Amino acid sequence: MALVGMDHGTTGISFSILDDEITHFKIGRKETSDGTVSAIEELLKRVEFDEIQLMAITYAMGDGISGILPLERVKNRGILSMSGAGKVTGGGTAVYDEIKDSGIPTVLIPGIHSETPSLYPWFKAAYSHHASAEKISISYNAYLETGFENLIVSDISSNTVSILIEDGKIRGAMDACLGAMGLIHGPLDLKMIRDIDDGFKTANECFSHAGAVKVAGFDEKVYQAKEEFLSRLENGDELAELAFETMINTIAMEIYGLAGVAGQVDGIVLTGSLGSMIDPVDVFCLIKERIDDLGEVMRIDEKSGSLGSAQIANAVFNGEKDILGIPVLI
Repeated sequence: MALVGMDHGTTGISFSILDDEITHFKIGRKETSDGTVSAIEELLKRVEFDEIQLMAITYAMGDGISGILPLERVKNRGILSMSGAGKVTGGGTAVYDEIKDSGIPTVLIPGIHSETPSLYPWFKAAYSHHASAEKISISYNAYLETGFENLIVSDISSNTVSILIEDGKIRGAMDACLGAMGLIHGPLDLKMIRDIDDGFKTANECFSHAGAVKVAGFDEKVYQAKEEFLSRLENGDELAELAFETMINTIAMEIYGLAGVAGQVDGIVLTGSLGSMIDPVDVFCLIKERIDDLGEVMRIDEKSGSLGSAQIANAVFNGEKDILGIPVLI
């Protein structure tokens, strides 16, 4: 029998299958949105339909629900808005609908937002949204892998989101538009707010060009941006080097900020396609050396989103009613 997890990521849709061994695979957003690849067909190439006990998936911002719910009880795919910052682009939507129609028992994992019950009240009061749904999966994987009860998880890829966990519960998080830069997305500063007010750009256009690419001065498609950025770094491009230094330091600032309000930090976990990277650029160690005095710094690879979702499916199937303070509403 098997448990399945899905991570609705920025660059693609990732799956992990927990069976006698762990199987991972990833589908590009373009392939799912244009219909050239069926997620369910790809899944069933690797596991028999009748063997799947439960699947746990993430979708977009997850701000329309505050607990883990069976898919058939979810309205509007668990999100409040289809437009604006974090807007739906199509690939993940196609996969969500395909899973819903497949008949596979499935639960949806929420995002972290002002209705998340485990958050500190002042986090809820300060910010309406804290992290999209896969950050709960990533955090659960980090929690299980490390055994830390008090930790900060920083997921660094096209955007950077850091999550504060205390006593095994999610207590706060800094969303990508608030704190540190990722490669593509980043915080909305005063100039961007003025550009939005003056009608030069939409909020989503600003958010989607506020990361390291803003400093480096290029605008590639999301799935091409990492390779272009790394190529420029390796070739000694000065703007790329400044962008990289800026991104690394904003990430360290964000982690220190969360540590500053934490009662205790047992360790920090870095993950994501950049956070876990050690080659060709050792991003992990460059961040680690800036935050080493806070506690043990560990890395888990970028499969943590889909693997954490599969681990949530396993826990829910076996009767768990609480995942890091997130209620299981079954």
